[in-house]
Amino acid sequence: MTRSSVIAAAQQPGHLSLAELRDDYRARKTRLLASMQASGSSTRGIRTLLQGLSREADVTLKDLWARAGFPPAFALLAVGGFGRGELFPHSDVDVLVLMPDGTSPDEDPELKRKVESFIGNCWDAGLEIGSSVRTLSECVAQAQGDVTVQTSLLESRLLTGDADLYRKFHLRFEETLDPTAFYVAKTLEMRQRHNKFENTPYSLEPNCKESPGGLRDLQVLLWVANAAGLGKSWDDLARTGLATPFEVRQIKHNEALLSLIRARLHVIAHRREDRLVFDLQTAVAESFGYENKINADTNRVMSRSSEALMKRFYWAAKAVTQLNQILLLNIEERLNPNAHEPEPINERFLNKAGMIEVASDDLYFKDPHAILETFLIYQTTVGVKGLSARTLRALYNARTVMDSKFRSDPVNHATFRAMLMEHEGITHAMRLMNQTSVLGRYLWVFRKIVGQMQHDLFHVYTVDQHILMVLRNVRRFFIAEHAHEYPFCSQLAAGWDKPYILYIAALFHDIAKGRGGDHSELGAKDVRLFCRQHRIEPEDCKLVEFLVKEHLTMSRIAQKEDLSNTDIISAFAKRVGNERYLTALYLLTVADIRGTSPKVWNAWKGKLLEDLYRYTLRILGGRAPDRDADIEARKREAMVQLALHALPFEAHKQLWSTLDVGYFMRHDAGEIAWHTRQLSRHLMKMSSAAEAVQGKAIVRARVSPVGEGLQVLVYTPDQPDLFARICGYFDQAGFSILDAKVHTANNGYALDTFQVVSSMLPEHNRELISMVESELEHTIEEAGPLPKPSRGRVSRRVKSFPIAPRVDLRPDEKAQRWLLSISASDRVGLLYSVARVLAKHHINLQLAKVTTLGERVEDTFLIDGAELQQNRRQIEIETELLEAIAST
Repeated sequence: MTRSSVIAAAQQPGHLSLAELRDDYRARKTRLLASMQASGSSTRGIRTLLQGLSREADVTLKDLWARAGFPPAFALLAVGGFGRGELFPHSDVDVLVLMPDGTSPDEDPELKRKVESFIGNCWDAGLEIGSSVRTLSECVAQAQGDVTVQTSLLESRLLTGDADLYRKFHLRFEETLDPTAFYVAKTLEMRQRHNKFENTPYSLEPNCKESPGGLRDLQVLLWVANAAGLGKSWDDLARTGLATPFEVRQIKHNEALLSLIRARLHVIAHRREDRLVFDLQTAVAESFGYENKINADTNRVMSRSSEALMKRFYWAAKAVTQLNQILLLNIEERLNPNAHEPEPINERFLNKAGMIEVASDDLYFKDPHAILETFLIYQTTVGVKGLSARTLRALYNARTVMDSKFRSDPVNHATFRAMLMEHEGITHAMRLMNQTSVLGRYLWVFRKIVGQMQHDLFHVYTVDQHILMVLRNVRRFFIAEHAHEYPFCSQLAAGWDKPYILYIAALFHDIAKGRGGDHSELGAKDVRLFCRQHRIEPEDCKLVEFLVKEHLTMSRIAQKEDLSNTDIISAFAKRVGNERYLTALYLLTVADIRGTSPKVWNAWKGKLLEDLYRYTLRILGGRAPDRDADIEARKREAMVQLALHALPFEAHKQLWSTLDVGYFMRHDAGEIAWHTRQLSRHLMKMSSAAEAVQGKAIVRARVSPVGEGLQVLVYTPDQPDLFARICGYFDQAGFSILDAKVHTANNGYALDTFQVVSSMLPEHNRELISMVESELEHTIEEAGPLPKPSRGRVSRRVKSFPIAPRVDLRPDEKAQRWLLSISASDRVGLLYSVARVLAKHHINLQLAKVTTLGERVEDTFLIDGAELQQNRRQIEIETELLEAIAST
């Protein structure tokens, strides 16, 4: 059926059955959507599509309205987004049945039947309807107290029915609307909405409608401008002087892109879906024509199709954020023209109610040096809290000024250097520079990582946002108000003389991400050039370059190596060279890990890093590694702690006589004292070693002295599958293992210590301790084969960006033990699956370091066993481990 015949049928209500009407409406929608699918990455036709979808809904609604037989004095209004004359594929079709005053469906059964029939027929005809039924006075009354209702009615348009009733409604509604109050309400509402999305458009699964920089931010501009009588369209805003023609072109371009992404999300998801979730990013990217870039030599994916789409989205969202801020401030000035008188800061800038304002619109064209000066003033002027609309607009229009000549200008180098060396405001200044696109235009290498996604499953920010988060974390080490967060870092920072060294390292540590190659090496070259250009002292430049090049080293050693091995500590000490380099690397490492994701950092990681720092510092301080002296010191400290408890004289001796050097090197004094308190009385009851071997398992747990979770002690006759059995219990009970220290005493007993965390709240720790002590003890003593590992569900992120499982088995430096490294997507039962394979091949476990990075695990095991000496057996073990850690 052609469009003209459908319209003709609409003029003859009842000509089509509801089923035919529904099929025809869906067919017309499908034809429109097919044109969008064929458009590739072009945004040219998206507005026509949305208006077309709206018109097709109009036609169907008019037919249904005529069928319903409403009185002539009634009217049908389109409201909300539908009222704008735009409709996304699966958005609600919002309508208002407007009735004259004195009418009520509740009092008129026939009218009530017509209303219910009309709404039901809308659904039957394939319209996803959102409906309200009100009289004229009810609409006005509800609008007076509800900004949401005001917003919906602000964009209303007449679909069919009594035009006079609609005009009366429109006049009365406009009389009730207070433009200033509406502006305040909508900006507060926008701020609350932004808070839900952590005030950033750069989340990895952004909402293209609601996130900062999304379509809703553009709609807010039109709503408040419309309410203030300043225009209903972007062209109106240009005519009234609120926006420049260039800004309007930018707005239309970015609105079209966001609209196209949203429309394609709806079509691909087959529902209203406004979030660019991982499951859909690739499909949407492919609909734009983006493809994965493959390295022809290695056949590895260099960049994903979704990365290209998301980078384009982030740039659009960033532009929308800037333009939204400029135009909202302009509208506020129109509503309050005489609210603030500017005060001069210097001959180039004014202070306008706490906002920096340029003295002239062409300031940056006449004096490009003033661009960076803006942010230095922002840092150093007390009471300044942002940039005015005039300044934001001047910066936005002056982007072409920031070219290669601007970047190589010594005056600009000096200004930027001064910003880095200021004692306050560094984080806020750099964030504002990034928001206004100045940072990426001044530091061209930074521009390349703006909006760059990281598919490593533990970064929750884009690269530029991660860098600024790390900068913030470093800065907090030097602020007294934040000393409670990481006291040791704050203590070290208090004695640090040049914070700007760490600021520069933070800015450059990941700046080469996404280029291919080692980003640490490439970033070190970038920062060397930066330091030379900005006249950083040679010694400081050398330190900054070291930090960028080695920023992953300390984290890797702390989380994957055996810190009781003095050779490893000595090698690390040689690598850092001196205490100054060690302290700087430690502070940057803590800030970096904290800046990846709120989930990644925990107190246990903090302890490992601090232990590595202290061990290395002793060697750098001239103390040669003395294992015997260290052990004696730990024993003395443990004895001091034991003296606080009523233990029998020399109660420690029987336990300690069964433990070798390795035990005392791997456990600190607090753990040694706790083990001794829990086990000494038990051992004193044993009259012989034979009784000891036949003894029962002892399980003790306590609240972890290091951060959250529990510390669990297991003392039991050793058995080949012990570690696997314990891991199986923790998996089944819902605990995650952070660390495991496994030791076999010379009396045949295993003495194992686990750091575990649970999703249960800390107030339940008492119950958890009792549960673990009884249930784990029973699990260990229970005979029988090990149960099969459960295949836990993997997260959406893992499904969308799976980690290729990797197993690396190699002898340690002395070829006495083996290091097993495993990398895989995290899931329930993973560690148990690994432990089960090790038990099958009679592999002895001495140390396990379990590192969870978001949805990825990086586990390291120190092992030995006879089967590891045979190449064929090694291959079997590695193959079985790969099968065990596969996510599907």
